[in-house]
Amino acid sequence: MTRALSTPMIGALCAVGASAAFTLNDMSVKVLSGGYPLHQVILIRSTLGLLILLVAVVPFAGGLAAIKTRRPGMHMIRGGFVLFANMMFFLALAAMPIADATAIFFVSPLLIGIYSVVFLGETVGPRRWLAISAGLAGAVVMIRPGTDAFTPVALLPLLAAAGYAGLHTMTRKMGVSESAVTMSFYIQVTFIAFSAAMGLGVGDGRLDPGGDAALSFLLREWVAPQLADWPFFLLAGIGTGIGGLLISQAYRSCEAALIAPLEYAAMPMAIFWGVMVFGEWPEPVAWLGITLILGAGIYMIFRETRVNRPRF
Repeated sequence: MTRALSTPMIGALCAVGASAAFTLNDMSVKVLSGGYPLHQVILIRSTLGLLILLVAVVPFAGGLAAIKTRRPGMHMIRGGFVLFANMMFFLALAAMPIADATAIFFVSPLLIGIYSVVFLGETVGPRRWLAISAGLAGAVVMIRPGTDAFTPVALLPLLAAAGYAGLHTMTRKMGVSESAVTMSFYIQVTFIAFSAAMGLGVGDGRLDPGGDAALSFLLREWVAPQLADWPFFLLAGIGTGIGGLLISQAYRSCEAALIAPLEYAAMPMAIFWGVMVFGEWPEPVAWLGITLILGAGIYMIFRETRVNRPRF
């Protein structure tokens, strides 16, 4: 196979592998959400992810020099966006089906389009505004405000998407001077610092109200991990570490317009985990929302390819 043919194929496989790794992480966090506080799960997961980065990536990227930066403040702000997105999404996983949470979260590429206009001064044409509107309509269908099926926890993936869009907006600003290894390192450090501080501050469980899956996941008391749960901690750590590595390799190997649509492979994978692990199958109305969100996002990406513009 020639290099011209093999490179896109490798990039595509990396993107799909990253989607699988990230959904593996999501599934593991959801499994652990019933017995551990979120900040304890994040601390263990991110420590494992950081070890993977330091052992498997940094030595081959120039050693410790690869994690040096002149913009620590920007990394802290970017880390804050990632932290917010993860916290909101994982809290949602504790109280709602993984497929539903993932579908609502996938409005993030659409929000990036809005952010690109507001914060980056970019132009969005009428067709992309129509796609953005369709995707947001899909989120409304999933959330179902004003109906008996509405639950406030359904807003959490939407907040996570907003944080994730902020992350990508900052990545575009920082990507010229900061490497993927540097940005990945400081994200994991942010996770570890925040979760350790949460553990010291509220890890005794005194603020746990009980009776609410999401709030209890956030505020319950730290406990010693059970031996039977360590495989899920390890899967979460591997998922976040390997997923970050694979998606970075995918975007290094190929154009973003080729790789971005493949990230939507996470949706059927999330449905798979929901059915096989949790016995959750999306409701009929949820399929409409999933179709609108994914269809709008994929249309925007292929539209970018057609008009030869950079991805949001």
